[in-house]
This record gives sequence, structure tokens and C-alpha cells, in this order.
Amino acid sequence: MTDPYKVLGVSPDASDDEIKKAYRALARKYHPDKYRDSDLADLASDKMKEVNAAYEEIQNIRKNGGSSKSSGNQGGYNTNTNSANPRYAEIRRLLNDGNIAAAEAKLFEVHEGDRVAEWNFLYACVLIKKGQYVDAQRYLDIACSMDPYNREYRSAKDQLRRQANGYGGGYETTGGRGCSCCDICAGLMCMDCLCSCMGCR
Repeated sequence: MTDPYKVLGVSPDASDDEIKKAYRALARKYHPDKYRDSDLADLASDKMKEVNAAYEEIQNIRKNGGSSKSSGNQGGYNTNTNSANPRYAEIRRLLNDGNIAAAEAKLFEVHEGDRVAEWNFLYACVLIKKGQYVDAQRYLDIACSMDPYNREYRSAKDQLRRQANGYGGGYETTGGRGCSCCDICAGLMCMDCLCSCMGCR
């Protein structure tokens, strides 16, 4: 792969904040939604994939002991990823702090017509915290269809689906079967595994 720092246009000595700003600027520039009806849609999508991969690689390098000038690891949901919108960054912080009701309230302040892929992803996270896995999967599907190249959304969707398939074949109840202790345990294990994967406390 190309040098990830070159892809983002930053120096390897750049601070975490500088890297985050560069990533956000490129994400705004190449976001697929901007090119949906354009001849440049494929090119923008490829560039967005490259930018996401570079940013993820830099995060991994620094997490594993690479140079970093600031302690940008807030823990929990990664507020560095896909949070160019300050409102969504705040919602991620609320989720990190376990303030699910406030996060949900802020999400529903967003006008229905303005609910982008990240809105659907974050609402899915709220639903996971509330134990509503089937609904969460639906919103993750929407997030992935709106932003198909976003690794964070795909990873969460795949993890939830794997957990559902691994514990009793899913969480949708079949007619008259009701909810058994196994279903409850499976749900709790799924939530724990998904939150571990996504870095939640």
C-alpha cells in the first residue's frame, strides 16, 4: 500500500489532531454522496476507500507504538472516525460515557431529511446498547447502503450478524416460541462481543 501519511498529505511526525483534520477534509472532499449522480462517482469512491484505509493504518500504527504527539484515544466509540459533523462527534462522546438517553435524544433532533449514513450507524449503536439487535441490524444495513465503503459501519454490521448466527441463529423470535434464557444469554453475549469489537466500555 502507498505510504498512508502521503495519502492523507501529512508528515509522519504530525500530531493526532493534524491527522484527524487531514482525514476529515479528505472525507468531505471525496465522500460518495457528493458524487452520487456524477461521472466521477467511481473515482471518488476509490479515493475514499484509499483515504479510509490510510487513516485506519495510521491509527493501527500509532495504537501499536508508533509516534504520536497527543493522546487522541478517548476510549469507547471512536470519535475520530466519520465524525466530520460536530453533532455526531458529541453523540459518540455521549455513547462513550454511557449516556444512551441523551445520545438518542440528540439523534432525534436531526431532521428526518438530514439523517445520513452516520446517523443510522449511531442510532444502531443506541439500539445495541438497549438490546434491540434486530432493529440495530436494520439501521446498520441502511448505514452500509448509504456509505458502502465505510469500514466502521461494515465491521459493526458483520460483527452483529456473526454474533446472531453464532448464538442460536439470530434474535428474531419465531411465532409463539417466546424468549428463553438461552435467547437472553445470547443477546447479552452478542452485545458484549460487539461492544468489545467497537471499543465500547
